[in-house]
Amino acid sequence: MKMKKKPLAKPARSAYRRNLPHLQKRGRPMFVTFVTHRRWKLPESVRDLILKHCLHENGIKIHLHGLVVMPDHIHMIFTPLTDDEGATYGLSEIMQGIKGASARRINKVLGRAGKVWQGEFFDRVLRSDENMRSKVEYICQNPVRKGLVEMENEYPWLWREWIEGTKRLFAG
Repeated sequence: MKMKKKPLAKPARSAYRRNLPHLQKRGRPMFVTFVTHRRWKLPESVRDLILKHCLHENGIKIHLHGLVVMPDHIHMIFTPLTDDEGATYGLSEIMQGIKGASARRINKVLGRAGKVWQGEFFDRVLRSDENMRSKVEYICQNPVRKGLVEMENEYPWLWREWIEGTKRLFAG
């Protein structure tokens, strides 16, 4: 089986600033939240698309640990990967890819034009003493805290690497 070659990474900066400061540390997990433009409520019909766009980058530019697509925002916990030459994919490159591709697809499916996402996103590097699994469980409890479901497993737009990730591995 021929291995798909990864795209080359644009050099990752350890810190940069737009309106919000963004920090990245090589090999460290990131907790990222991005929000819809003007807190637009995403129709249920496109939430699967967003989930798929985030999962598409898993194993290519990111190691995804957990993800939840809420009606007006998305939480992701991932570790940026390196390309075949050892350069780490930058947070800006990763997020532009996910947000750009998903916005184009959402607009096409809904027959609309215009912004889908706010320009910025919120991020933080997880500390080495933070438990990754507890952080993922925390974001996956969001639908329960918001009253959308009674139990997180009832919510169709979440993904955890140790549950849904293993189902995907053994399904094919």
